[in-house]
Amino acid sequence: MATLATQVIALAGLNPTYAAATGGGDKCEVGDRNFLHVKNGSGSSVTVTLTATASVRGQTVSNVTVSVPASGERMIGPLSADLLQNPSDGLCAIGYSSATTVTVAALRI
Repeated sequence: MATLATQVIALAGLNPTYAAATGGGDKCEVGDRNFLHVKNGSGSSVTVTLTATASVRGQTVSNVTVSVPASGERMIGPLSADLLQNPSDGLCAIGYSSATTVTVAALRI
């Protein structure tokens, strides 16, 4: 499991760096201005799962799942701390139904 470096978008512009998705999942920083950009280079859709850590009245909140279509991409966020921040490391856990030909960038506006 790799921790994605958060890249900050600035007025001067950002040419983001994309990392290959890790088969065992990745982690990233959370925040109301943080999001993920996921690109799927395969011929099949891929499901990205963000592990929810919140609970409401003692009931666990469902994980966030986003389908990224074949040869498509999705912006996912904001990555709210109250929903996604793991208390042990302060990060959001990201899983992929398949990591083959999937690239991801963690971004902050």
